[in-house]
Amino acid sequence: MQETRKIPATIVTGFLGSGKTTLLRHLLTHAGGRRIAVIVNEFGELGIDGELLRGCGIGCDESGEANGQLFELANGCLCCTVQEEFAPVMEQLAARRGQIDHLVIETSGLALPKPLVQAFQWPALRHVFTVDSVITVVDAPAVAAGDFADDPVAVDAQRRADENLDHDSPLHELFEDQLATADLVIVHKTDGMDAAALAGVEAAIRAEAPAGVKLVQAQHGRIDPALLLGLERAVEDVIDQRRTHHDEEEDHDHDAFDSVSLSLEVGDRDTLLRALAALVERHEIYRAKGFVALPGAAMRLVVQGVGRRFDSYFDRAWRSGEARATRLVLIGDHLDAAVLQRELSAALQAAREA
Repeated sequence: MQETRKIPATIVTGFLGSGKTTLLRHLLTHAGGRRIAVIVNEFGELGIDGELLRGCGIGCDESGEANGQLFELANGCLCCTVQEEFAPVMEQLAARRGQIDHLVIETSGLALPKPLVQAFQWPALRHVFTVDSVITVVDAPAVAAGDFADDPVAVDAQRRADENLDHDSPLHELFEDQLATADLVIVHKTDGMDAAALAGVEAAIRAEAPAGVKLVQAQHGRIDPALLLGLERAVEDVIDQRRTHHDEEEDHDHDAFDSVSLSLEVGDRDTLLRALAALVERHEIYRAKGFVALPGAAMRLVVQGVGRRFDSYFDRAWRSGEARATRLVLIGDHLDAAVLQRELSAALQAAREA
């Protein structure tokens, strides 16, 4: 019977800025009649990833349930956003199991995938859902540039030799943990990379991913849904055998990263990007993301940054009655919101007065 069928769930994880939301946009627009529910783990305080996904152009803005968490898509899919509790949203989806063919969960860039998979061992979830696969999306240019460490191979060798170094490179450990739990790895943003650089990236991935895991190259999230869905791995049954750095840490703080929200007045795009790049050089900022209001611009500017690399693009027009404001979220280590606000505002003000 349909009601006894478990809903297959695909967990999409990946390093910061790897392109998970882009992948989900493509998946939803090429659902091919599949009724897909998507859970987006919101970014920081602003819910930026969820808003970008709802702007995918296939009806994500059409309607929402009373609490604003569950959105009906024009193609029969569902879009959920999770800011606090995971279980209540899963309960909502379980109640609608007859309307769902597949569930896709996008983790935040700083999430550990293994605990999420283990949540599917809970009796309330195990009877309704099964983890079809864990898909890790890798930002190939970032890995090639060594953004996780000045010399990631040497740092990794030191970490393996000395257990006391486990927390000296938390981003690299997170990258490894995301690969250690993968059933499929998407090597993303490969356009423009030469063969030698790409081979180095794939070698770094295979050094951490389980033996036999398939690597698929992709650009702009364009992947056949048939490659992503229906792997039938039942990962909840084997996840405890996939070893990660955090398995032995009884008191590990999963909220060790700082997340700060800033409001700014921005004169032009280039000045902001230069100021952000300078800020990253002075502070341990791993990820930046936000919406920017440029003077005289009818469109909203999206800014995203990983390490020292920043991208920006206009995603949509400002809506009538919508506050045209610049809001950024920065994630990193030992961040002081007041200091970052002051330094960034001073840099933007100095540029306006120059």
